[in-house]
Amino acid sequence: MEATAIAALASNNALAQVQQEASVEVLRKALDLQGESAIQLLQAIPRPPAAAVGSTAGGIVDTWA
Repeated sequence: MEATAIAALASNNALAQVQQEASVEVLRKALDLQGESAIQLLQAIPRPPAAAVGSTAGGIVDTWA
């Protein structure tokens, strides 16, 4: 191989590695954003009133009646 071919190959390999690292970083940031969005959605779910928790009113259906 000529020196110019070797230099071009090394340059292309370095460029590919930088592009791959950038892609991985973008993926990480996207996953972080999705995680934050999921947490916000879970926190936005309204909690049931305290009286309804543990209450049997409306929680049992009599199928034999």
